[in-house]
Amino acid sequence: MKQPAFRPVSSKISFPAVEDEVLAFWRSDHTFHKSLDLTKGKDPFVFFDGPPFATGLPHYGHLLAGTLKDIVPRYWTMRGRFVSRRFGWDCHGLPVENEVEKAHSISKHNIEDEWGVDVFNEICRSIVLRYTSEWRSVVERMGRWVDFDNQYRTMDPQYMESIWWVFSEMWKKELIYQGFRVQPYCPRCATPLSNFEMNEGYREVQSPSITITFPLVNDPATKLLVWTTTPWTLPSNVACAVGPDIAYLKVKDGDSTYIVAKDRIAA
Repeated sequence: MKQPAFRPVSSKISFPAVEDEVLAFWRSDHTFHKSLDLTKGKDPFVFFDGPPFATGLPHYGHLLAGTLKDIVPRYWTMRGRFVSRRFGWDCHGLPVENEVEKAHSISKHNIEDEWGVDVFNEICRSIVLRYTSEWRSVVERMGRWVDFDNQYRTMDPQYMESIWWVFSEMWKKELIYQGFRVQPYCPRCATPLSNFEMNEGYREVQSPSITITFPLVNDPATKLLVWTTTPWTLPSNVACAVGPDIAYLKVKDGDSTYIVAKDRIAA
């Protein structure tokens, strides 16, 4: 049997050149859009993708998550389902505002007086897609297939209206409830913070401990002495806890009586 002829492979291969060659073929062949055409009209598979901010460049976290976000829609496309895979941009929130504040050396508290909210919003809108070309280049080099030409933006009225429609439908089905939780808050930004934003500002500092008094409701002249190393939690305190196995002493000082843990008397 005649052996098939193979093209010799050079040992001096340039992987970047191979990458460029593959990407160029995908573009000229419209490979991704052909995969959509082949499944058009088939049962859709809906993939909810949390879009990135376009105000910053992609990093390792985006590459890792983006690869996973490519695997699932690609799998279901290969199973014959239609997966549109539109790329999107998260245009809301602190990242955009912080970019504008830093670039123009303006404080959030002065925006209303110096610019007005409408001007501030328009400046934020103007920078929201600053790095789209860099994002497109990186996403394509990852081998991730997404529709950049039909992208969506969370700042578009059509998108926001769709979110409100979903919320209204959930409300009608009584799936919305009110809850309470401890929420990190930034006084400078005047907004709640996500856990990621909280971690960005985390640092170890030497903080003093304090002792504060809590008058008893039925005897205001008698006060609990409470020692804490986390004074920043005091505004949210609603009760004092005492330990059944802890020895307490009453200490007279003038007209006041203080109740303190015996082991804290020396302090």
